[in-house]
Amino acid sequence: MTSNRVLVVDDEESLRRVTQIRLQQAGFEASTAPNGAEALELLARETKDLVVTDLKMPGMSGIELLRRIKDEFPEIIVIVVTAYGTIESAVDAMKLGAYDYLIKPVNAEALKMVVSRALEHHRLKAEVVSLRSALDRKYGFESIVGQSKALLATLDNAARAARSDATVLIRGETGTGKELLAKAIHFNSPRKDKPLVVINCGAIPKELLESELFGHTKGSFTGALSSKQGKIEMADKGTLFLDEIGEMPLELQVKLLRLIQEREIEKIGAMNPTKVDVRIIAATHRDLQAMAEDGTFREDLYYRLAVIPLMLPPLRERADDVPELVAMLFQKAQEKHQRQDLRLPALLLPHFSSYRWPGNVRELENVIERMVVLARGDTISFEDLPEYLRRERQPLEAIQLELPPEGISLEAVERELLLRALEKCAWNQTKAAEYLDISRKVLIYRMEKFGLRRD
Repeated sequence: MTSNRVLVVDDEESLRRVTQIRLQQAGFEASTAPNGAEALELLARETKDLVVTDLKMPGMSGIELLRRIKDEFPEIIVIVVTAYGTIESAVDAMKLGAYDYLIKPVNAEALKMVVSRALEHHRLKAEVVSLRSALDRKYGFESIVGQSKALLATLDNAARAARSDATVLIRGETGTGKELLAKAIHFNSPRKDKPLVVINCGAIPKELLESELFGHTKGSFTGALSSKQGKIEMADKGTLFLDEIGEMPLELQVKLLRLIQEREIEKIGAMNPTKVDVRIIAATHRDLQAMAEDGTFREDLYYRLAVIPLMLPPLRERADDVPELVAMLFQKAQEKHQRQDLRLPALLLPHFSSYRWPGNVRELENVIERMVVLARGDTISFEDLPEYLRRERQPLEAIQLELPPEGISLEAVERELLLRALEKCAWNQTKAAEYLDISRKVLIYRMEKFGLRRD
């Protein structure tokens, strides 16, 4: 889109014409108006990016024209032109929203420079607005697809939590979208224009994690050739997202607790603490409450983190959401790999819905992308599905379960099912996970949840 459309407003025809020619010679698209009233009529009919107006004109003054433009066309930039003896009027115009002012007689180079700078500012401002809109769409809560009751309850709580500075703890299995939810909370919070710093506590060696988080001073240890700013300090005034918080060593948990309580950190080797203002969002696939009871996670830190606890349900508990997710992820993969003509027949959707997706949304996304890349024809066929999606499993109704009339505990059934599967597979976790159609990580998570260990 063109962003160099300029309107020159001046009651003196010769000055108006000279200014127009100079702007056209400089590469701008320039038109003119002899007074404020005609300028407003022209602006109502044609799109302009910038107005250059004289301040002293009969009828509607330049100041009044500026006020009207800011009220009726706030996106248009205004530059005012004034005589040397009335610079005070130019200052008043700046207070009303004028971008800059020029003093008569207007130098051609000065005119070109000020107009170019103003239009560049206009372009950058439009790009920022567009980028912000794109971020809001990408990281808004609406980008988390699904209509299941459990998911909507979590999103509702997350949307309300976003408006505060409260610490949030997101729980969920691997691949459920914990980082996406954390980003949605940040970009819908009062801190959205400040940094969002992400650190995965399980991906950094324990001996390096303290330096990464808190930073260090020069010479504080062997190899510290210069001072380093930690991730926490980088997130000052913004949000710190601590993924896989359950993997953080106990000795660092003490320092994190101090950050939450005192709003300060101690860099490695520093003599004095550093004040920081960060909002903390933590995430884990582990049961921190159980870990706190076992002594592998600080109980006081757990309660500090879980001010707003959020639980993302696994995909197997959101079977009704699978078709919508498949459609969204299929379109995303088509665009990424430029295969917009590729079709996914609706008759294949039940194969996606009946699978339990132990890797959750991340696994579903990878499967769809792989199919889009490897599909031979213009339509995804049954043969293009992974073998485990083509395999027919025994329906749940065929399993013989005796349901007592007084009711039954679902958790007790799940624990018993896990125990029997482990015993059937001689406590081989890989075989038991395959038998139950879940990942080994999910099996271990469930074993920890119910305290299942081989004697």
